[in-house]
Amino acid sequence: MLDLLIEKGNVLINGRFETFDIGIINGKIVSLEKNSSDQKAFNRWNAAGKKIVPGFIDVHTHGGNGVDINNATTKDLLRLSRYFAAQGTTGWLASIITDTYERTVQCIEQICRAKAEIKDGAQILGIHLEGPFLSEAYKGAMNRRWLRKADNSLFETYQKSAAGLINYITISPEVEGAPELVKELSAKGVIVSIGHSGADYETALTCIRNGARSATHTFNAMRLLDHHAPGICGAVLETDIFCEAICDGKHLHPGIIRLLLKTKGLNRIVAITDSIMAAGLPDGFYNLGVSRVQVSDGDAKLISDGTRAGSTLTTSIALRNLMTYTGRKLEEVILLLTANPASMLNLGQHKGSIQIGKDADLVILDELLRVEMTIVGGNVVYLNSKP
Repeated sequence: MLDLLIEKGNVLINGRFETFDIGIINGKIVSLEKNSSDQKAFNRWNAAGKKIVPGFIDVHTHGGNGVDINNATTKDLLRLSRYFAAQGTTGWLASIITDTYERTVQCIEQICRAKAEIKDGAQILGIHLEGPFLSEAYKGAMNRRWLRKADNSLFETYQKSAAGLINYITISPEVEGAPELVKELSAKGVIVSIGHSGADYETALTCIRNGARSATHTFNAMRLLDHHAPGICGAVLETDIFCEAICDGKHLHPGIIRLLLKTKGLNRIVAITDSIMAAGLPDGFYNLGVSRVQVSDGDAKLISDGTRAGSTLTTSIALRNLMTYTGRKLEEVILLLTANPASMLNLGQHKGSIQIGKDADLVILDELLRVEMTIVGGNVVYLNSKP
């Protein structure tokens, strides 16, 4: 007996949409058949005319729907997970902006509790520390008071508080001790992303050779490419590391997104939201950690100096933007929100595509590519009741 049978949907399998029935037991996909009308199931869902794609994975977000991760309680984070599920996100990393030691530990504790308690929302896949080992000159929206040189003992203290849940960290290659820390953390299985950086080409390349696997919001808060001094951008574009990209039309011109895809290929770009608590809400005044942010026309900037401070983007909008900006098909750009982040986080055996044996993390899209249903681990966690 199947726990759930999704019937007659246009399922994305191996880069193509085909009509399949999806059988789910204990949170796993157990069957993909052309016609499973003879199979018995506790629950059946007719998805005729709908597209079924893998669940979206957001590796870089600071909040949404009124919740700022640096100031969130466990209850807030549970609400945030439900909001993310409504956008098609089935898994996400809780990104902690650089903050005091005490606040960072408090954030970690709340995230760990929320991960254990989530039952009806997107799954927390880990913690992303955006700092504190970052360059002051390219701090972006970070508070310079809490930036510091690379320190493995501090990281280990945070990791102990997180019971190993920190699986992603942004480090600037040029800060003192960064290349060595990149090597240490990479050897322990922590995914290191380089960013918030004015590093020269050689320093950035050293960190990549030492195991850095990604670049944080590529081109943003980053020394730009110069034909005489390629810098960190040149190292990132030349090598095969992953590149985060904020596809909201504000952080990156659509032409740059097309250039990134042409340079890196479809399999090496990870679409992120870098969203703040204002995502899903009207223009106004919001928080990002200890900083005050004004959102105008959907664009978030620090009140103090006008620096852009995250986005109001959601994964569902990012998907539609990618199609608009690139002119590519859904089955191509969907990789940036599914298989690529899963691969970057070493979760590709379980997530990121629709295959027998993988986690039943699925999104059902209507004809306008709006999220109609989100399924996490075989459980329906969001259903759009609007006609």
